[in-house]
Amino acid sequence: MQLSEQEIIRREKLNKLTEMGINAFPAEEYIITDTTESIKQDFSENKQVKIAGRLMSRRIQGKASFAELQDSKGKIQVYFNRDEICPGDDKELYNEVYKHLLDIGDIIGIEGTLFTTQVGEMTILVKNFVLLTKALRPLPQAKTDENGVVHDGFTDPELRYRQRYVDLTVNPQVKEIFVKRTKLFNAMRTFFNDAGYFEVETPILQSIPGGAAAKPFITHHNALDIPLYLRIANELYLKRLIVGGFDGVYEFSKNFRNEGMDRTHNPEFTAMEIYVAYKDYNWMMAFTEKLLEFCAAQVNGGVESTFGEHTINWTAPYPRVSMTEAIQRYTGFDITGKTEQELFDFAKSIGIDVNETMGKGKLIDEIFGEKCEGNFIQPTFITDYPVEMSPLTKKHRSQEGLTERFELMVCGKEIANAYSELNDPIDQRERFESQMALSERGDDEAMFIDQDFLRALEYGMPPTAGLGIGMDRLIMFLTNNPSIQEVLFFPQMRPEKAVPQIELGEDEKVILEILNSQEEPLTLAEVKDRSQLSGKKWDKASKTLTKNNLVKVEKIDEVLLMKLA
Repeated sequence: MQLSEQEIIRREKLNKLTEMGINAFPAEEYIITDTTESIKQDFSENKQVKIAGRLMSRRIQGKASFAELQDSKGKIQVYFNRDEICPGDDKELYNEVYKHLLDIGDIIGIEGTLFTTQVGEMTILVKNFVLLTKALRPLPQAKTDENGVVHDGFTDPELRYRQRYVDLTVNPQVKEIFVKRTKLFNAMRTFFNDAGYFEVETPILQSIPGGAAAKPFITHHNALDIPLYLRIANELYLKRLIVGGFDGVYEFSKNFRNEGMDRTHNPEFTAMEIYVAYKDYNWMMAFTEKLLEFCAAQVNGGVESTFGEHTINWTAPYPRVSMTEAIQRYTGFDITGKTEQELFDFAKSIGIDVNETMGKGKLIDEIFGEKCEGNFIQPTFITDYPVEMSPLTKKHRSQEGLTERFELMVCGKEIANAYSELNDPIDQRERFESQMALSERGDDEAMFIDQDFLRALEYGMPPTAGLGIGMDRLIMFLTNNPSIQEVLFFPQMRPEKAVPQIELGEDEKVILEILNSQEEPLTLAEVKDRSQLSGKKWDKASKTLTKNNLVKVEKIDEVLLMKLA
């Protein structure tokens, strides 16, 4: 394993601690009586406290030192005084362990008393401390200049998503996103439970990937010697439970779709689906807008949230616009009664990329997606989708060729999808067969025929309304995050590039540290100047790095830039 100079030094300190008889990774329980939050909420002079956390900064001044301790609730200042920690003649705990063998990032336990400094800051006077975990890698250390500008922060998105544990440690504001995410789930559960609906679990490994039009992940079950699929939706299983006699069921499900990745799509995502018997899509629209108004208030303390340049108002009711009306409004084209060829020709004529594998449903979906959905900023229900787009939805009770379906659009994105659920098994079989025909034409997202689900419908499913909400996308809108990666603890990432196992000298390490500390590429001249290497040393070190593909040099507008490869 190739170690940096800092990592080598920290391992040397670990060895010294071990030689001194100090276990840097003790097993015994450390009893905590306080947190940074509880201390600040119930502060009193000379109160005894016992707390644990990570050492985040320190300013050593001889026999005294101010430092900053961070736990799960926040940060607090601590004051180390040699004579308070070591009242006797033996000063080793302060002089050697604290000053020389502890590092920023180490996790320590502290016992002490509270006091207020001359500038009014709540502080812990340390009476005793113990090392609980030695950090063998240094944390990124951001620096703030005299103008308040932060430099060398841990801001590179790829590093932040890949090393979320570091991101949460050095960017504590990130934790608030995930606190709000949990508040959203709790709020939704409360709303459903108060309405009398029942939370359930359904299979993740499925023999038939149903409930949505999407490309599944495929695996193999060795004992049964059959292919299995990671679920793309849980809809068909929840409907089986309605057949079985439950009046209302819901589930927060992990779904998986083997499709593209971008700022709003991750191959693993969380959806909530709820099904309520004896209801229709009109009832579900009213239920949904009340649900989201309640959730917004619980998550953010009010019915408004900011997303980019938009202020979203989640107050019910929301406007209703039919799919046909939306397309006509923004393209001038009426899709009513149009053939597949007419839809194909129109899509081509307005610059939409379509192909012969697409049926009427996909063609209409592409037209709406390209030309209409971006216009709906405030929460808006798009209703009454063509039957070809909705293989699991009841046909409209009064309009031929349409279904009783709605999607909720916010800031040009869909966050909810709902139906008056199709409970006619004969109609459902015909819809599945139409999907199979699309599959034979090359549509790899077309639905499978689920024979067991059809059998369940033949036993009789009551009239039912169903709703699905993309939880990741909803929390994006509630926390002002345009990227889904920001609201997932561990988003899917490409594999890390293997670091070449080469011996780097101190000169090469200097250059790499400069480049690692910068978010944007530096000019070649800037890197050379900062490195303070002589011409000969610079040439040798930079050639070694470029030869081993650790850094690269690019020429942009006649300027040479150096950056990490």
